[in-house]
Amino acid sequence: MSDGTLVYDADCGFCTRTADFLRRRSDCAVEPWQALDLAAVGLTEQDVTTAAYWLEDGRTPARGSRAAAAALRACRGAGYRLLGHLIDLPPVRPLAGWVYGLVARYRYHLPGGTDACRLP
Repeated sequence: MSDGTLVYDADCGFCTRTADFLRRRSDCAVEPWQALDLAAVGLTEQDVTTAAYWLEDGRTPARGSRAAAAALRACRGAGYRLLGHLIDLPPVRPLAGWVYGLVARYRYHLPGGTDACRLP
């Protein structure tokens, strides 16, 4: 996990499509939570079924919009990296968190989403 790892829910089609998008544009690891030893990385199943996480050695896991921002900063394109920096700026963070929550809540309606994507 030297450059970081995005942890996502492989049971969700929307999340899987998003993870595939990141794999094509970044050199970071992109792992489904189902393939990880969650306890070893300090996460629980409750954590990873409600949000994506960004793991980086020696740092507290970033959740939700902060994980998305970190993943964007790991992308090769300057536009993606800039967007990652912008959505993680303190004045923008609350709005980014709200938008992330909305996307997470309604991800089953988004492209690739299925009923398996519904949050409990």
